[in-house]
Amino acid sequence: MRFASLGSGSRGNALVVEAGRTRVLVDCGFGPRQMAARLARLGLAAADLDAIVVTHEHSDHAAGVAACAGRHQLTVFLTHGTLSAMSVADLPTVQVIDSHTAFTIGDLEIHPYPVPHDSREPTQFVFSDGRHRFGMLTDAGVATPHMVDMLSGCDALLLECNHDVEMLAAGGYPPHLKRRIAGRLGHLDNAAAASLLARLDRGKLQHVVAAHLSQENNTAELARAALAAVLVCQPHWVGAADQANGIDWRELL
Repeated sequence: MRFASLGSGSRGNALVVEAGRTRVLVDCGFGPRQMAARLARLGLAAADLDAIVVTHEHSDHAAGVAACAGRHQLTVFLTHGTLSAMSVADLPTVQVIDSHTAFTIGDLEIHPYPVPHDSREPTQFVFSDGRHRFGMLTDAGVATPHMVDMLSGCDALLLECNHDVEMLAAGGYPPHLKRRIAGRLGHLDNAAAASLLARLDRGKLQHVVAAHLSQENNTAELARAALAAVLVCQPHWVGAADQANGIDWRELL
């Protein structure tokens, strides 16, 4: 089992999770040309994908879903709330999921879980191949006990570290946007992500990746340092998915 980010940030997000002969795209915030180039960097083409799983309807996660699914006849898995909030009517095949019920795509078992975010029915996911578990969290304002339960015991984690509190407060964003980002339905800051990580069972962790970093209100160094302090490791051990390149394949052994 392995995973890779095609890009992570406010200008577009996409993630590939692979197990056995199954490859699933999680979110698609990029247009067809960008998607093709980013997939090629991983040695893949869109034809190699089996399905798209969508976390929520915000454009940085869903703007390219319809084009990618339509061109390559991919089934799109998403909650009813996300489907109703997306401004598309021509998805080729849709599978509505429940945010508390696991489902299977090929060799992957996928466990959704709801998160607090300012969208219709946002969902994040834990992926399993029967041996390993990979948990992802890209958009949430606060950590809930259910999120802790879902992400505990994973072999790999991709965790939102959207902003540094002080950088956001001192930055140039308008006050209403600062309130949204820092609010209970916004995005996790570095310290909040570290606090969540500290509450998890970390005994099996092989990889930890910081994701959805703000280019204006955070740095990879700050995000890595926050998570590394909990893991008691060197900051360079913690990965950081960026907007331009995401991260290369991380394999679970």
